[in-house]
Amino acid sequence: MSPNLTLIVVSGVLVACGVALLLERTLTRVLVGVVLLGNGINVLFLVASGRPGRAPILSGGTTAETMSDPLPQAMVLTAIVITLGMVAFVLALAYRSWQIGGHDEVQDDVEDRRIVRRAELDETSASYDDDTTATSSEQGVSP
Repeated sequence: MSPNLTLIVVSGVLVACGVALLLERTLTRVLVGVVLLGNGINVLFLVASGRPGRAPILSGGTTAETMSDPLPQAMVLTAIVITLGMVAFVLALAYRSWQIGGHDEVQDDVEDRRIVRRAELDETSASYDDDTTATSSEQGVSP
């Protein structure tokens, strides 16, 4: 069995575009990225599932070799539900951001930058304390 090369390329393009859009700062692009990524993964599931066959529920005249595997189809249905939940969540975030700020662009958090600066200062002061303790102990002076 050889997979359809066109569907593999389509899946790769959808996933690549979805990831690229997820890295953007506006929530509408993130929303489109989630949709593209979900659809790309769904196509990949269907490509990986193998050749189409008869429905397993039809027992008359079907052998195990001619039946299709229902597991990838169940995984696609689950992925559709998860994608729908993610889309609803990002849509709610975008709407709330639009209500509060009048735009849907995610801004840098000032508090995060302050915490990073404080951690860097604590790290440099800890290394300074280690250097002064080593110098004092080398000279025979207690700290």
